[in-house]
Amino acid sequence: MDDVMAQDDLLAMRELLHIMRRLRDPQFGCPWDVQQTFRSIAPYTLEEAYEVADAIERDDLVALRDELGDLLLQVVFHARMAEEAGHFDFAEVAAGIADKMLRRHPHVFGDEQVRSAEDQTRRWEAIKAEERAASGASQDDDSALAGVSLAMPGLLRAVKLTRRAARVAFDWPDADGVFDKVAEELDELRAEHRQHGGHERLEDELGDLLFATANLARHLELDPEAALRRANRKFERRFRHMERHLAGRGERLDTVDFEERERAWNRAKQHERQEQ
Repeated sequence: MDDVMAQDDLLAMRELLHIMRRLRDPQFGCPWDVQQTFRSIAPYTLEEAYEVADAIERDDLVALRDELGDLLLQVVFHARMAEEAGHFDFAEVAAGIADKMLRRHPHVFGDEQVRSAEDQTRRWEAIKAEERAASGASQDDDSALAGVSLAMPGLLRAVKLTRRAARVAFDWPDADGVFDKVAEELDELRAEHRQHGGHERLEDELGDLLFATANLARHLELDPEAALRRANRKFERRFRHMERHLAGRGERLDTVDFEERERAWNRAKQHERQEQ
């Protein structure tokens, strides 16, 4: 059975690679696909990754299957462009990640032993540091923060930076200190606003508040991006409920007063609690 599944996987992957070669053919391919570059495709790659996360959050496995396919297409697209330029091909991408998984799981593919998932996480990071040192990447940057990608979403990068700092003991001893820091940063933002601070100062203070909030998420073992996506969905549900309720009375949000909008919002919240 495993051999049959492996053969099916191989055939499906070969077909996808063939399709991408056809799409990128300068003479007979798709003009849009032919015009793309690494930079032009990068935003789509990020978008598809977020759509995978969204399908997971919604527990929609049918959508997850489709979104994973879209994300895989992005990998194939980038690999094809690299192959055309003589840099690397899809086989090298796949072989590279396979080798990396073997190196970073010596407790599975070697003789090492780990006691817990936390031990494995620490070992994983140690192996990554060894890889950076071996590649010479640490010669110009030996900081504990080296290698944290600038392209990561801001909240996740903040979590990554504070996690790295915590490994060298630069951290709050518990979440209480971070709660206080969030309150402090909120007060500073409010004070700057009251003093009619300029755009740059307000942005700086808001950034400090968001950074502290991301650090709090790390201490609480929460994903701030997932928490924000959940809050976004909650807001959208309640907002749409308000629109429907007012529309049923022949009204719109922009035609009622503030007090009525507040009542509509509270009704939406109450409706959601009753549905749970």
